[in-house]
Amino acid sequence: MSLNTVRHDYKITKANREELRGHKSLLLWFTGLSGSGKSTLANLVETALYKEGISTFSLDGDNIRQGINKDLSFSPDDRTENIRRIAEIANLMMDAGVVTLAAFVSPYIKDREDIKTIVGADNFIEIYVNTSLEECERRDVKGLYKKARAGEIKNMTGISAPYEAPINPDLEIKTDDQSIEASVQTILDFIIQKLK
Repeated sequence: MSLNTVRHDYKITKANREELRGHKSLLLWFTGLSGSGKSTLANLVETALYKEGISTFSLDGDNIRQGINKDLSFSPDDRTENIRRIAEIANLMMDAGVVTLAAFVSPYIKDREDIKTIVGADNFIEIYVNTSLEECERRDVKGLYKKARAGEIKNMTGISAPYEAPINPDLEIKTDDQSIEASVQTILDFIIQKLK
């Protein structure tokens, strides 16, 4: 924290905004390998919540790296800073009373633990989109695995950089053996009660 700043507390609080919106705000954090289906699931879950009148906003890895985090590389230190900034943004979104969906590889356990510190463990739902490397490579939606195997991409999670799977996620979705529709329903069934 900067020594020359003082936190200003406003009269309207997160609780006031949640009351106005009629639901709690949470951070749904989708983690998994590139191509696992994180963004697809987050998009479909957000659509379902929106149809129920729940205020939402999605944060996505590629979108964030084209804007606020475009100055960061994929080195371990920059990955950590990427996640820290996203957690701070998500915290602001939740203060606004919005259910925030974040789809990020976020390969390190410590970084995901740090998110809990920033937003509060009670506000954080870790959703592990557990898709095998083989399936992610088969999908290779962005062509990243092919480039990584050819040596064109350095620090590719799952190939030349590690992915530390969650040890005890709030929810684990195995997309190798579960349809998208069933996966979305599993997530909705898990979170809907938490929003009341």
